[in-house]
Amino acid sequence: MTTLLLLILAIVLVLLGLAGLILPALPAAPLIFVGLLLAAWAEDFVYVGWRTLSALGGLAFLAVLADFVAGAFGARHFGATHRAVIGAALGAVIGLFFGFLGILLGPFLGAVAGELTARNDLRAAGRAGFGALIGLVLGLAAKTAFAFAMIGLFLLVRIFAGN
Repeated sequence: MTTLLLLILAIVLVLLGLAGLILPALPAAPLIFVGLLLAAWAEDFVYVGWRTLSALGGLAFLAVLADFVAGAFGARHFGATHRAVIGAALGAVIGLFFGFLGILLGPFLGAVAGELTARNDLRAAGRAGFGALIGLVLGLAAKTAFAFAMIGLFLLVRIFAGN
């Protein structure tokens, strides 16, 4: 009975994590990691052990890191000043509290505001904001790739360890 409950909870957490790829309020990679950890625990770590779980934890960390760094990186790539990069990062964090629209606009507005404090150039500020938005999209792609890599690695190890 405990095994079944752990497996059900694991599946729910992984599904919530996948939903978190789209819904900004849910931390996608950590939810997926905890779900996969519970699935391994349900099977007494017979098939998926500490090495695989360490790799999954590393992938989850990289996914979270990519999510936070992406907007700032994009702004920097488009020639933004240091203040615009900081603004994009702060905008990403503040945007979390405003739902999906905040996630999209936070890094953009933060980069624009940061750039305007450094240079009074609206064109450069717009470029910095656009770069932050591009970075956000790339971060989403990276986060999605890491999430599916986590699930794929878990399933691969589980399938081949069972044979």
